[in-house]
Amino acid sequence: MTEIAGLVLPFFGLIFLGYVAARFVDHPGEAMGWLNTFIIYLALPALFFKLVSRTPVEQLTRADFILTSVGTTYVVFALIFAAGVFLRRSTIPEATIQGFAAAYGNIGYMGPGLALLALGEAAAVPVALIFCFENAAHFTVAPAMMAAAGGRKEPPAVLALDIARRIALHPFILSTLAGVAAAFLAVQPPVPLQRLIDYLAQAAAPCALFAMGVTLALRPIKRIPVEIGYIVPVKLILHPLLMYAALSLGGGYDPVWVQTAVLLASLPTATNVFVIAHQYHVWQERASATILITTLLSVATVTGLLYLIRSGALPADLFP
Repeated sequence: MTEIAGLVLPFFGLIFLGYVAARFVDHPGEAMGWLNTFIIYLALPALFFKLVSRTPVEQLTRADFILTSVGTTYVVFALIFAAGVFLRRSTIPEATIQGFAAAYGNIGYMGPGLALLALGEAAAVPVALIFCFENAAHFTVAPAMMAAAGGRKEPPAVLALDIARRIALHPFILSTLAGVAAAFLAVQPPVPLQRLIDYLAQAAAPCALFAMGVTLALRPIKRIPVEIGYIVPVKLILHPLLMYAALSLGGGYDPVWVQTAVLLASLPTATNVFVIAHQYHVWQERASATILITTLLSVATVTGLLYLIRSGALPADLFP
């Protein structure tokens, strides 16, 4: 447990420090803009490029792993969406945000740092693949569902073009594609440029976690939704369990890839869920509450999962 504490305490400690700083230092919320710009457009893209560019090309084309991991996430989304529509009588936009609250984990800000710290650089490729393809799916599903509900009035061609633009120009996806190209061509950046990439990559996890803490502090809980009673256990427990079962059934995956996918599935609700809710003016305060509550509870659940992984109590294949 000392080893696990050494992994978890600095990690969640950075989130806590960001939260405390935001509560005691009087800065406007707009002050976060440049830090988020640095994280999203420079630090995390540099990390993805650095890790992917050093990976053998054959590991970057595992379509079976991509389909299984993303498909499992959308099984969770469909389950909570259906619960929202048929049990809670929510509107389609509300049920969509509820589905994302249970399925869209914080794989951008928390995923790379925690996976690499706990599992080593072997986790880099599955992290990059899951992040890119899950986000491509999220960027597609969110506007499509809102359009289906009548929340967007653009013609289908305009909507499709907007979705394609958001996917193709996202800095994380662009940097990963650049890394794939560098790996395929066996190209290494010049030494000065590589040092700059290294500096940016090293700053990614600390800055992202601190920013996440600040963001949580700036969105205090005002309204706890009834749906939290089933969204929280589905996000923190059922999602990683389903991911583990699905990848075990598929078989043939490197144990680190399975562990990485399960770890990413166990992460709390992504702050981007609030961004989507705010964009469409639906379920905003309740999305913020879900993010904060899942983040607090994930300290215990993620710690427990890391203990199972590091102790060997979680076999790499559930169905040997």
